[in-house]
Amino acid sequence: MTVSTQPSPRALLGCIADDSTGATDLANTLVRNGMRTVQTIGVPAGGSVLPGVEQADALVVALKSRTIPAADAVAQSLDALRWLQAQGCRQFFFKYCSTFDSTDAGNIGPVAEALLAALGSDFTIACPAFPENGRTIFRGHLFVGDALLSESGMENHPLTPMHDANLVRVLQRQSEGKVGLLRYDTVARGSGATAQAIAALRGDGVRLAIADAVSDADLHTLGEACAALPLVTGGSGLALGLPANFRRAGLLPERADADNVAPVAGPALVLAGSASRATNGQVAQWLARKRPALRLDPLALAERAPLVEQALELIAAHAEPVLVYATTTPEEVKAAQAALGVERAGHLVEQALAAIAAAAKARGTRRFVVAGGETSGAVVQALGVQALRIGAQIAPGVPATVTLEAQPLALALKSGNFGGPDFFDEALRRLGGEA
Repeated sequence: MTVSTQPSPRALLGCIADDSTGATDLANTLVRNGMRTVQTIGVPAGGSVLPGVEQADALVVALKSRTIPAADAVAQSLDALRWLQAQGCRQFFFKYCSTFDSTDAGNIGPVAEALLAALGSDFTIACPAFPENGRTIFRGHLFVGDALLSESGMENHPLTPMHDANLVRVLQRQSEGKVGLLRYDTVARGSGATAQAIAALRGDGVRLAIADAVSDADLHTLGEACAALPLVTGGSGLALGLPANFRRAGLLPERADADNVAPVAGPALVLAGSASRATNGQVAQWLARKRPALRLDPLALAERAPLVEQALELIAAHAEPVLVYATTTPEEVKAAQAALGVERAGHLVEQALAAIAAAAKARGTRRFVVAGGETSGAVVQALGVQALRIGAQIAPGVPATVTLEAQPLALALKSGNFGGPDFFDEALRRLGGEA
């Protein structure tokens, strides 16, 4: 990393996230650690500089590349890298899910290797650990709470089922270069020992190394040890240790107002496309309280049932927020996929939720709570969102955000697995009004 003795007038850290909720999760971590952060929705058209970007310490480009073909994910990620380099960023972060969502074909390994090559570097770490949300890595194995990844419910994921908790094996199947392990007993000895182990792994020809971490202290250690790496990769937790590197270099002042965003008043809507356990619990809580809601069934959507129109009628009929959801059990998800195909089933739901969001915005809705990474990506595109200023945390991994527009929208974009049972109501309150 290039070191200067003066605070930088341009962004320091440039981040590439493979979905929208992952992007806000990472941005949330950076803001909580004193970096003013702006998230763009995709790469700005024509390489343009968006309003507000010049005031950011960190930039996060949110792609929708987690489940697309690996070659397309690589191309999009390299495009994002070029834009971030043009904004003056000094270090780069490739962010993916804390449950390492991927397949044997990618996309984590191919994108990481392409970014390394573009930056002229030969090594980086891969650490999706997020202890605050129960994701820890020990001896290369990823745990979700007390369960191995392969026994956590992620084995039933409709797009990226995770059947192997050994991340060294998972990443090696996706990668051309050698994959190694940065063991916990080394990380526990501090950043100096960790940096030495990194040098040894590089000497052994390792290109990507899974890094063990079971606590936030481990993530701070890893962040400090990686200060000189052009690229780091992992979950949002790995970003805990990066802002301090810039402060030690004299590039980043102490900030107490990094999460300041203005509240947004106006009607609100909740949209849920995730089938995760956490989102199922949040939907169940909403329904148990007899709140207005409508379920979107992909089989009915395939038969052209007027569910979008029914949702808009329900929204118009209620002054309070409405929940529109496709969330259901893994068994029902598999049944819909068997009938329609995995891609079509998901596309039908995303398309419907996006259409509802766009129509609701046109009718005056200003606050949106969205559950699910793929769903969030579709919704922000439908809303025409170009960039978000990141505000205070609502729940671990989920901040309040406000669009950079003359008439701003407030959004909470939630990974399916995040948040407690009351998340929807808490998010609505934190976005600027009553639930």
